[in-house]
Amino acid sequence: MPKELWKGNEAIAEAAVRAGLGAYFGYPITPQTEVLEYLSRRMPELGRAFVQAESELGAINMVYGAACTGVRVMSSSSSPGMSLMMEGISYIAGTEIPAVLVNVMRGGPGLGNIAPAQSDYNQAVRGGGHGDYPRIVLAPASVQEAIDLTALSFDLAEKYRMITLIILDGTTGQMMEPAEMPAMQEMKNKNFEWATNGAMNRERRVLSSIYLNPLDEEKTNLRMLTHWRDVQANEVRYKEYFLDDAKYVVVGFGTAGRVALSAVREARAQGIKVGLLRPITVSPFPYAALEQLIPQAEAFLVTEMNMGQMLDDVLLTVRGRVPVEFYGRPGGVVPFHDEILDEIHRIAAGPVTVQTDPRESWLTRMTA
Repeated sequence: MPKELWKGNEAIAEAAVRAGLGAYFGYPITPQTEVLEYLSRRMPELGRAFVQAESELGAINMVYGAACTGVRVMSSSSSPGMSLMMEGISYIAGTEIPAVLVNVMRGGPGLGNIAPAQSDYNQAVRGGGHGDYPRIVLAPASVQEAIDLTALSFDLAEKYRMITLIILDGTTGQMMEPAEMPAMQEMKNKNFEWATNGAMNRERRVLSSIYLNPLDEEKTNLRMLTHWRDVQANEVRYKEYFLDDAKYVVVGFGTAGRVALSAVREARAQGIKVGLLRPITVSPFPYAALEQLIPQAEAFLVTEMNMGQMLDDVLLTVRGRVPVEFYGRPGGVVPFHDEILDEIHRIAAGPVTVQTDPRESWLTRMTA
C-alpha cells in the first residue's frame, strides 16, 4: 500500500482497527488522547465497540471483561492513567487472557507535565501491579514502527495469553511521518478454548485470577513463567547499527535511541568507531545481543529520557567487565543529537573506568 502522512497516536489507532480490534475502552489524557478521539469515530462506523469510560479504572475493568470473551481488545493512556489501571492490569495477567495496552509516556512523577519522557520503563518492565507475572513490552521509535508493533501486539498477546504493552513517548505519539498501513483484517471472534463467549452446547467456562489454595496459585505462577520462557526464546527484537567494528556502543530505546542514531552517524563520519543497539522489545530485554558485544566494546553509553531505568538492565548484563556510562534527560526534556555526540566524544577521548553506578558521575556533570 502507498505511504500516507500519519500522526503517531492516530496511526496506532488505525493499525489496531486493521489488526481486527473489536473493542476499545479508554479515558482521555494528554498526550495520548488522539488515540481515543480517532477510535471514537472509527469504531462505531465499523460497527465495533467503543466506550469512553468514566475513568481509567473503569476502562481497564471493561478491557478485562471484553478480553474474557476472546475479542481483540485495547486501551490506551498516559503515565498517571496507567498507574490508575494497575490493579486491573494485574487481574488480567492473573487470569491469563490477552489484552493490548498503549502508554504514551509523559514527564513525571506525579502529574508532572505533558512533555515526552521515558519515565515509565520500570513500571512497564518490572512493575505493573501486584504479584508475580511477566508482560511483553514493545518500544517503537517511529510512526511506522508504532504501526507495525501495534499489529504485532495482538498476535503476541493471543499467542502467549498475556498482556502486550506498547510504550512510546509523546514525541512519537504527536509527530507526523509518512508510513504504510497494513491491509484491513476482518474482525474475527475466535473461539478460544478458554473464552467465555456463551455456553450453549458446551460446558461452562470460568475465568478468574483468584486461587485460594496457595499450591494452585504457585502452579499458576509457574505456568506463566514457563510461557515467559517461550517468549524470551522466540520474541526478542532489536535493531543494530554500525556494530560490526564498534569500539563504543550506545544503547537507547524509542526516541532516545532514534536521537542517538543521528549522533552515532555523525560520530562515524568523524572516524569514531561507534555503533547503536536499540531494543525494540524492552521486555524481554535483548540481553544476549548485548552480551555478544562485550568482548569488542571498550565502553557502553546508555541514553534515556529518564534518570536511568533501562541502565539497570545493561549493568546487569555487563557486570563490571566493561565501563558503562550514562546520559539521561528526565522531566520531559528530549535530548538533542549533539548532546549525545558530545558524550561519545568524551568517552572516545578517555579514559573511562568501571563505575558501580554511572548515575553518580552523570548527576555531577548535569548539576555542575
